[in-house]
Amino acid sequence: MDHPPTARPRRWAAAAAAALLLLAALLAEHGWAPYGFERDAADWSTAHRPSAARTAAAAVTSLGTGAVPYLLALAAGAVTVRALPAPRPTRRAVLLLLAPLLWLLAGQLLRYGLMAACARPRPPHADWATAASGSSFPSGHSFTSALCAGLLALAVTRAHPAATRAAVAGALLFAAAVGLSRIYLGVHWPLDVLGGWLLAAGWLALGTAALPRVGSRRARQPSPAP
Repeated sequence: MDHPPTARPRRWAAAAAAALLLLAALLAEHGWAPYGFERDAADWSTAHRPSAARTAAAAVTSLGTGAVPYLLALAAGAVTVRALPAPRPTRRAVLLLLAPLLWLLAGQLLRYGLMAACARPRPPHADWATAASGSSFPSGHSFTSALCAGLLALAVTRAHPAATRAAVAGALLFAAAVGLSRIYLGVHWPLDVLGGWLLAAGWLALGTAALPRVGSRRARQPSPAP
């Protein structure tokens, strides 16, 4: 029988995985071609892309790749380590520090595999306002930004429960901004971004179920020595 703290995240992971598989099946049935509303979104973005907005979107989208996501994952580990009661065993502290980063790296391998398997074409190159590579589904920037922000929010909520609302709101805003910037810049269809978000949600929930609540301030404190 599942322990209650892990049962709910596992259900969330299963629900996100099912939604992602259904979305992939619908796209495959459609020949991986864009739906009408996706073309409409791409056309609108192309027609409403002044220089200042394009520059701002490019700055936002850059947060979903490179060093930033991995620094946020390390920050999540640092928050968890700082929440440990003293004394902090070195091996345990190092493991907790690196766990979010390793989970992010493992998720990237999964995402690359899905992109290669699906091989959905990107929007027409003439509509791009930034560089892009690889296939389109699921969106890598959307997945990476949502996962690293979710890892940091999870660490903050466990270490500082009073900051839960602010942490979750910040993570959602960060993920939404990066994902929508991919559509606005013309390098992803809307359902690519949704796929990236679903994959991130499922992978984050699976990680929540796999990792014990060792970083929580509400965890049991060690018994005093007699």
